[in-house]
Parts: sequence; C-alpha cells; structure tokens
Amino acid sequence: MPWHITTRIEWPTLWLILATWATWLLSTTVLAGHSVLLAVPVTAVVIALYSSLQHEVIHGHPTPWAGLNAALVAPALNLAIPFLRFRDTHIAHHRDALLTDPYDDPESNYLDAADWARLPLPVRGLMRANNTLLGRLAFGPIIAQYLFMASDLRAIRAGNRAVAAGWLWHIPAVAAVLIWVWASAMPVWAYVLSAYLAISILKIRTFAEHQAHELSRGRTVVIEDKGPLAFLFLNNNYHVVHHMHPRLPWYALPARFETARDRYLELNDGYRFGTYGDLFRRYFLRAKDPVAHPLWRRSNAPD
Repeated sequence: MPWHITTRIEWPTLWLILATWATWLLSTTVLAGHSVLLAVPVTAVVIALYSSLQHEVIHGHPTPWAGLNAALVAPALNLAIPFLRFRDTHIAHHRDALLTDPYDDPESNYLDAADWARLPLPVRGLMRANNTLLGRLAFGPIIAQYLFMASDLRAIRAGNRAVAAGWLWHIPAVAAVLIWVWASAMPVWAYVLSAYLAISILKIRTFAEHQAHELSRGRTVVIEDKGPLAFLFLNNNYHVVHHMHPRLPWYALPARFETARDRYLELNDGYRFGTYGDLFRRYFLRAKDPVAHPLWRRSNAPD
C-alpha cells in the first residue's frame, strides 16, 4: 500500500485522469480513423501522461479511496509494465538511503562493477550506448524491459507470490486494452509502436533523475523546466522535492521548490539542469554516467 492516502479529492489530478482517458479513446478511434500516422505520436504522448498519472496514484492520489484510485489507472495502456509491479518497485525505490544501489534500488541504472566486468564485450558496448540519451530513447525500453522481466522471473521461480500476482493481474489489464484496440480504428501494430514511443519518452525523465553520490541527498536531480515535458512528467523534474515530500501532488511541486530553491540545491549538492534542452545538448551523444557504479562495490553488501 502507498504510505499516504489523501484526505480529500484532488480535483486537478482527477480531471486530468478523465481527460487523459477521453483523449486516448479519441486518438484510437476518431483520430486513427482519420490518420494513423498522426494517431501514433498523439497516442504515445497520452500513454506517457497516463504513466505519470499512475505514479501519482502510487503515492495515494487523487481521492481518499485507494481502490478507486487504482481502478482509474489499472488498464495497462503501455502494455509492458504491470501496475502492481510498478507500485511495489517504486515504493522500494523511495528508500533514499539505497538510491542508485545496483541491487536494492529497483530503478537503478547502474550495475555492480563485478557484474559489469563479466559481461561480453558486445553487451558492454550496448550498455554504454544506452547511457547516452539517444541510446536510452532508441533501445532503452527494450533493455529495461528485459532486465525487469528477468529479475521478476527469478523472483517468481524463488517463490515470490507478490511478483507472480502482479504479472497475473497484468494479463486482463493488457487484454482489455488490446481488445479495445482490435475493435478500434487503430491497427494493433500502430498501437504497439505508440506504447514503445511512450516508454521511450518516459526515459527522458528517468535518464537524469539520480546520480551516484556519497550522500543520499546528493543523488536526486532538479531540472528547472516548465515546458511540455515538465507537464508530461507531472513536474517530477523537481525530483528532489518529490523525494523529500512524496505526499505532495504534482501541481504543488514547483511552488514548493520556489519557496526554498537555494536550500534544495544545497541539499542535493547542486545536481541541477536548467531545462530538458540542456540535458539533450550535453548528453544526446555522450554518456552521462558509467554503467558500473563508481562508488558501490559488492564488498559493500552485508554478509
């Protein structure tokens, strides 16, 4: 369960969820009937926004009723990520003392140095390319999905019933979406492409959210962007604010940051970008981080 349930209805979030659903329905029917080429990018943007709204629900928004919140975002519009697994891994990710840990942070993009050294050279080259923004956009969704599913498969084989349940519930969540798409004006191949593009867009958000740092408070970014991507990611570019105040709804994050901008930047040791454009200019073709965690070693792990 999320650690916070709001005590009131947060109408901006609820209306945005309903508007997102309405746009998705129209993009797969009316718009796809007019132009599939136009429907694909629009649907991709809508799915990316829906995933951001799933993140809000994981943190207990927008109503006091957890069951209703989950029902609003339960269908798997992105096809790939089970909502229950997203919920459980994201809650685990919010243990800030373990951020970027290649074993205990489920959202870490780093590998243990020993694991990295054992990888075949072609795989190492692919992983290095994945640490550029271009690589993360192009094949990052495939790499992340493979690693995610491989980890969950190991957990299921080890008898983890919660992981198994998450994937079992994913079956009807995907089936409902595919049945709708099959009956709509949008070809299934076009919808699958939209889902892939949506996950690719979300990789822009996660690309710089965290970095290796000796101090846990220095691992989480601020990107002072107020443009379309900031809205699409529901202001999670103010990521240090979100980690420090996970109960805040998305629309309250910018104002909270502005009330103590210097303090937040002091706390995260100045880990900041001005805009997402800055991120693209600096790291589109250049790796932002090494694949092997520069600070963590297997010897750090408890016996």
